[in-house]
Amino acid sequence: MTPPYHSGVDEIAGRWVPLGLVYLAGAARLAGLDAEIYDAMAKGHAYPAIEQRLRESMAACVASTAITATINDAVKILELAKKVNPATVTILGGVHPSFMYEEVLASSAAVDYIVIGEGEATLRHLLEVLEAGDDPATVAGIAFLREGAVVRTDRRTYVETIDDLPAAWDLLDWRDYYSLVIPDSRLGAISTSRGCEHDCTFCSQQSFWEKSWRARDPRNVADELEYLYTTYRVNVFMITDEHPTRSRERWEALLDAVIARDIPVYLLMETRCPDIIRDRDILWKYRKAGVIYISTGIETADQAALDAMKKGMDLGEVKQIFDLLREQEIVSEASFMVGFPDETTESIKKTMHLAQQYNPDIANFFTFTPWPYAEGYKKLIPLIRVHDYAKYNMVDPVIEPHNMSILQIEVAIADGYRNFYMGKIVDYMTMKAGFKRDYLMRITKLFMGSRFVMKKLGIGMLGKIPATIDALKMKSKG
Repeated sequence: MTPPYHSGVDEIAGRWVPLGLVYLAGAARLAGLDAEIYDAMAKGHAYPAIEQRLRESMAACVASTAITATINDAVKILELAKKVNPATVTILGGVHPSFMYEEVLASSAAVDYIVIGEGEATLRHLLEVLEAGDDPATVAGIAFLREGAVVRTDRRTYVETIDDLPAAWDLLDWRDYYSLVIPDSRLGAISTSRGCEHDCTFCSQQSFWEKSWRARDPRNVADELEYLYTTYRVNVFMITDEHPTRSRERWEALLDAVIARDIPVYLLMETRCPDIIRDRDILWKYRKAGVIYISTGIETADQAALDAMKKGMDLGEVKQIFDLLREQEIVSEASFMVGFPDETTESIKKTMHLAQQYNPDIANFFTFTPWPYAEGYKKLIPLIRVHDYAKYNMVDPVIEPHNMSILQIEVAIADGYRNFYMGKIVDYMTMKAGFKRDYLMRITKLFMGSRFVMKKLGIGMLGKIPATIDALKMKSKG
């Protein structure tokens, strides 16, 4: 089941399929067990409804998954499961518990087992061992407590062929998943590859996947898209890959396979800027296959900072990608990050100016967030002002830079959004009538109609004078 966590950002555009649980439920079935998926997050259920659902199901085993921002809620639903039935076996997986298993096990007695890393094969083996009454210490890739001590079993190797993983699509309540931007849509998710081989120091994925990358057969991906469209009428898909376009040959084969199916689907994806430049001659295939939205991470206007983060990107080459995507009528999104340890008001102004200069269709401004298991985290501890993991969502500032306050960061982000979109609304309204214009007008309306967004922009307005006072204090200290 999913934890009932809401950051206020992701749900502006729709409700998203918990793809990881689809695969994990498939693994449970391979272990010979009945499985169900309860997506409390998508359903908007709070803890009383979750507790009632647990009482009704009387599940022998309850499993959840967590990133850093959702870890508190994930642990809480396992505690609820134990409250309903102390004999329930509870299992937790995901990025955060995979690295922070000792902390998680120490924080709550309600967590029986933690699955470390890729979960499908490990979960299946663990469930089979528990059903047989055998020793869980024989299961590779888990952590648990035994007589008060943490037992960490051997590392499990990755599944060699991810095409073989069964997906329990029939267990989803498909009515819960839709895009608010595309009318009359059913929103799905699909994985075409796993992993990332890059070295970005701020990202958790390269650590989680140990800088590995595995891809599915393009024909199988196209078959799955067609199956989900014809069986469940899914017509919008989020490609969940960390780096779907790593291999041009394989990616072009996937595009060709989807084009050959001739199904009316829309594809949303994220990839790296250099790959878009590399593929400039086949971007028409992206669009013909259904790709309507591509998100890229620019992060900052400071090339030296990008190099320090091991981003592997040249800012001088980046601007062209937005022109290339514009030519194909593909919606472009660029994400930027502020609040680095050495951030200043001037460096933020440069990043905000870069966003306007590059002119993507959509811009997002996130806060630099120090994952507690990431490279260099210990050096950042003196700057951390927020210790509630629920705020580790890249929306709420967590660290206070050497030369700025947290309030200054919040005001700068609000100003960035306001300045960027004041200019973009005119662009949208004067854009040639068509799918892209309608898409951008709808997403802008959703964005401006969000109570969460209005609250954040309000902080930006009301916080201007206090933020100026903070700046004077910082200057006087210097």
